[in-house]
Amino acid sequence: MRIGDLARETGVSRRLLRYYEEQGLLRPERLPNGYREYGEPDVAAVRHIRAMLAAGLPTAVIARLLECVHDVGDLMVVSSCPTMLSSLRRERRRITESIERLRATQQALDTLLDTALGQPR
Repeated sequence: MRIGDLARETGVSRRLLRYYEEQGLLRPERLPNGYREYGEPDVAAVRHIRAMLAAGLPTAVIARLLECVHDVGDLMVVSSCPTMLSSLRRERRRITESIERLRATQQALDTLLDTALGQPR
């Protein structure tokens, strides 16, 4: 299938599919005329990429972990690749730290707002 077909099949724009290719997440076959040719495994790969992006993983991490996931029916299953658990734990720590920084920032902003409104905490 061509890139437009993959875009329709997955609901992901052509531009984003090209970005995934630039990041090494998709590796379509190139036809002699230069067109990209995608197959059903690429449809599954795009679903996996979207799921991992939704989980907050950056594309560099997804590139390392993409081979560790597969489908069982309609369910994405994570296999136990050597780096999978440590990468997921590291990313979870990074996200937790970001949340903590955002909460501290939110509290500081709330204090500023309260002061500006004359309502001390």
